[in-house]
Amino acid sequence: MAHKVFIDGAAGTTGLEIVERLVRRTEFKLLILDEEARKDERARRDAYRAADFAVLCLPDEAAKEALALAEGAKVRIIDASSAQRVADGWTYGFPELTGREAIASASRVSNPGCYPTGFLGLVAPLVRAGLLPADWPYTVNAVSGYSGGGKALIQRFDEDGDIAFRAYGLGMGHKHVPEMQRYAGLAHPPLFAPAVIDAHRGMVVEVPLPLSAMPMAGSPEVLRLALVEFYAGSKIVTVHDEPKDELLLRRSMQPSDRLDLWVFGAKDGSQARLVARLDNLGKGASGAAVQSLNLMAGLNETAGLNL
Repeated sequence: MAHKVFIDGAAGTTGLEIVERLVRRTEFKLLILDEEARKDERARRDAYRAADFAVLCLPDEAAKEALALAEGAKVRIIDASSAQRVADGWTYGFPELTGREAIASASRVSNPGCYPTGFLGLVAPLVRAGLLPADWPYTVNAVSGYSGGGKALIQRFDEDGDIAFRAYGLGMGHKHVPEMQRYAGLAHPPLFAPAVIDAHRGMVVEVPLPLSAMPMAGSPEVLRLALVEFYAGSKIVTVHDEPKDELLLRRSMQPSDRLDLWVFGAKDGSQARLVARLDNLGKGASGAAVQSLNLMAGLNETAGLNL
């Protein structure tokens, strides 16, 4: 029997991409509300009670309100907003870090943020291994396609054809920082410098490392090999070893649920640049939710993903 899945917010950017990954799969039956019913609390409450799984693709406050509608239902929930990412009682939906078994058995899963996915994919395994210090003041430099900002930012870039680069979060305290610090096991919040570029999708996240000033840090090659070992066998995460003089994001990027990682190092080992490239709508949002949904439903975690 197919698992019934209710996507609350299916008309939004993340919701639409989740629907695209599930609509042709026989393991799931999507519970879709029409435009009028999406605004009807009773219809949504009934959908939560009819569903085996629900995915919240809503703004933070609306996601919190949705949990009240689901109260008392047996439905298992994935929250794609940032509302529950560091909340007690929620399992962080990054299977490679949290553990597949933990997600498979969870009733409440919080989907990681797109930027934290790149940062944590690079840093968390190395801190755990003792190759990077937990008490270092890390910096995160990142750029993303404008689709990460939802419909309002997409419209702004579409209507104003002259924006090439948008730096934001300049007042610090970005909502992604707490999950970066918590799940990397850091003593200090990282300094996060995000920006948006004139591309619909795609993301590059970089963590520069002054290794010569970091006591007990591993060499660039040791760091790379540790990531290779950590992600061994993964069909989603790839740690690359080929030398590159550049990394590109193309406007023609197709949907992808991959996470690609690099370690670039100075010849003398004094500096390194950890770099992640991913689709902010894929492994950074919808693809991650489907990966967790697969595990929760007892299915192959990569089923339906764009790899």
